[in-house]
Amino acid sequence: MSSAIQVRELKKSYGSHMVLKGLDFQIEKGEIFALLGVNGAGKTTALECIEGLRKYDSGVVTVNGKMGIQLQLSSLPAHIRPMEAIRLFAKWNHVKSDYAMLDAFGIKEIEKKRYIQLSTGQKRRLHLALALISNPDVIFLDEPTAGLDVEGRLSLHEQIRKLKSHGKTIVLASHDMAEVETLCDRIAILNNGTIVFCGTALELTDTVGRKYFIHVKTQQGDRVFETDHIEDTLISLLGELKQKKIHVLDMKVDRGTLEQHFIEMARREAE
Repeated sequence: MSSAIQVRELKKSYGSHMVLKGLDFQIEKGEIFALLGVNGAGKTTALECIEGLRKYDSGVVTVNGKMGIQLQLSSLPAHIRPMEAIRLFAKWNHVKSDYAMLDAFGIKEIEKKRYIQLSTGQKRRLHLALALISNPDVIFLDEPTAGLDVEGRLSLHEQIRKLKSHGKTIVLASHDMAEVETLCDRIAILNNGTIVFCGTALELTDTVGRKYFIHVKTQQGDRVFETDHIEDTLISLLGELKQKKIHVLDMKVDRGTLEQHFIEMARREAE
């Protein structure tokens, strides 16, 4: 694969606060690349510098191809209708509307509604359709599934996979570890203005483990168990509770959060 995006020594400060401290990475054509980080890590600033929406202090950014951008916070005039927005963006970009794409995103179903009447999921689909109106080579998605229900998230994931199958390069900014593991070819983790990891999801798992938290509610109270080996721990735990004749009222399993991965990385670096 050839490179779609190259970033070299990218730095950005707001006053005396340095947000980006010399980022170095590249994204290959046709891959889904995730930029992860907790709130305030610099994800959105990094994306806006790469997209050309924000001026950076120093460094080199090269994007090979036409860009399509879905911002984290997007909005349209309250009373504009979806197809009016589609026609407006198509005219700006000197292209014709792709009605097959509009059908895939369900735009025809909401064409008579005004923007203010759309649900969060409908707005997200419209914003993505507008980002794709010019048939871009590189697509930036900043927290695209934030605020969506499960059905909306799955639908958007399907659309992202279709874009990849058509050879598009997709740059995804997210804080959702489980989401990017199912979608992305490679992951970069941004923390305190620097990239602390860049590689595949499997390589990340090999580096920090696959943390799970088992929440168990019994008549004796609530307890939380931490493990890297979910199957063995569940079998052992349930066996122990049964042996002690402790009745389980409820049980829930959570994946480790991105913050917990950062903590584990910092601990290992300190050691």
